[in-house]
Amino acid sequence: MSKGSIAIPPARNEAILPYRPASPERRAIMSAIKELKAETADIPMIIGGKEVRTARLQEMRPPHEHHHVLARYHEGDADHVRQAIEAALSAKESWEAMAWEHRAAIFLKAADLIAGPYRARVNAVTMLGQSKNVYQAEIDAACELIDFLRFNVEFASQIYAGQPYSPDGMWNRLEYRPLEGFVFAVPPFNFSSIAANLAIAPAMMGNVIVWKPSPQTNYACSLYMEILHEAGLPDGVINMVFSDGPVTSEVCLNHPDLAGLHFTGSLATFQLLWQTIGQNIHKYKTFPRIVGETGGKDFVVAHHSAEAKAVATALTRGAFEYQGQKCSAASRAYIPSNLWDDVRSYLLADLESLAMGSVEDFGNFVNAVIDERAFDKIAGYIDRVKADGMEILFGGNYDKSQGYFVEPTVVLATDPGYLTMCEEIFGPVLTIYVYDENQFDETLALVDSTSPYALTGSIFARDRSAVEHATHRLRNSAGNFYINDKPTAAVVGQQPFGGARASGTNDKAGSMLNLLRWVSPRTIKETFVSPTEYRYPFLEPEN
Repeated sequence: MSKGSIAIPPARNEAILPYRPASPERRAIMSAIKELKAETADIPMIIGGKEVRTARLQEMRPPHEHHHVLARYHEGDADHVRQAIEAALSAKESWEAMAWEHRAAIFLKAADLIAGPYRARVNAVTMLGQSKNVYQAEIDAACELIDFLRFNVEFASQIYAGQPYSPDGMWNRLEYRPLEGFVFAVPPFNFSSIAANLAIAPAMMGNVIVWKPSPQTNYACSLYMEILHEAGLPDGVINMVFSDGPVTSEVCLNHPDLAGLHFTGSLATFQLLWQTIGQNIHKYKTFPRIVGETGGKDFVVAHHSAEAKAVATALTRGAFEYQGQKCSAASRAYIPSNLWDDVRSYLLADLESLAMGSVEDFGNFVNAVIDERAFDKIAGYIDRVKADGMEILFGGNYDKSQGYFVEPTVVLATDPGYLTMCEEIFGPVLTIYVYDENQFDETLALVDSTSPYALTGSIFARDRSAVEHATHRLRNSAGNFYINDKPTAAVVGQQPFGGARASGTNDKAGSMLNLLRWVSPRTIKETFVSPTEYRYPFLEPEN
């Protein structure tokens, strides 16, 4: 076989299409939405490359229009999970043996398929299935996943190129093996791109996957499986099961060939999975890699030198894009007393102009929360705020008669330790605490100590010494830290994403650091002329 030094296409971030009225991309996505709503999709599991259907059909309904049945997926059971593990392990040897550039070509082709012929459909599925407006769907389902695919190929090539020094007479090299076993991928509901990347990133490094999507993303993940198949992914490399979460975990976490867990979701679930792996550690052939990102209680803190309008815009976008259902969403804000009147005025003007409703109306900035369980949880927090007599500056209303709609809600807290300043709500609720403009350092201490999470946060200031001080003082408070910007919208290849403390293992999706977790390096030393005398010079006799 001919060999060569493989140069991959340079990775660049996919351009975000604007979807202006009468634009080609807007017409294409409106047509895709119409087609998707005219049918009720049948979504099978994919195990060993085969479609698997069961008698247990579960309905998928748009969160903003829950009377409409968008799709039905086939729910699996423990036997299907075992079949998925067997299929993955059967595919492992040939997938691991495939030259890395051929693995890379599959994912580069998938990126181009999403960027081109599948773009409108993947965005439309995410809009309808997860109630995202067209812009939020575009930056997620299309652009971010395209970026994951292209940049991860570039990161993989950099990892493989990392080789040790070889002195005279020997050759030292590193072989980056995939993990010994299968990787269990457990994604969240809120980002289609993350759901796919949790399976794709380990697969890119030669691993095989059992993939259990969140039910709300089953449609999107099914479409991604179709794309990967068209791109040439061999059967059994990624196996998609729709079994119940605890059932799937019970089978996977008790299997001796579990080699890794790639997770994004709630803190409680991640802690339970980690605990189970710890209890089962004697069962495994190797120590499983555990990579997880959980949640956040993300902050915006403004210094007295900040620009009020910029702060207000960051709060509107950071707190209420995708209904606050981003783990990076601004959830608590600390505003100095000298700026509060202006920030309040600008923020309320923004919120008064926001429209809320179906994703099919492109004039709506805010859509529905993901499901009834989330709706009831968020509504419960709002009811608690009202019962406690806290001031609601804006919003506070909700209605689930047609869809799970919660108004963007802004709470003014007089106590920086109040419930909604501390607990993750995962919805369109922002709590603001107004602090004495002369107590900036004390406020930074509050920011650092109020929440167990440490995912994202931002500082607004024109005074550079304040920026420097906050950056240092909050160095452990956020894995992604923003200066004069909202704490959301990390871009692959630009701001690798992840946090520490209760927010996860901080293995930085969208960087080489994440891919390194999915390889097991082997050092190989080759000596060209082997010694034939055991004696060292120090053993020579004295003259």
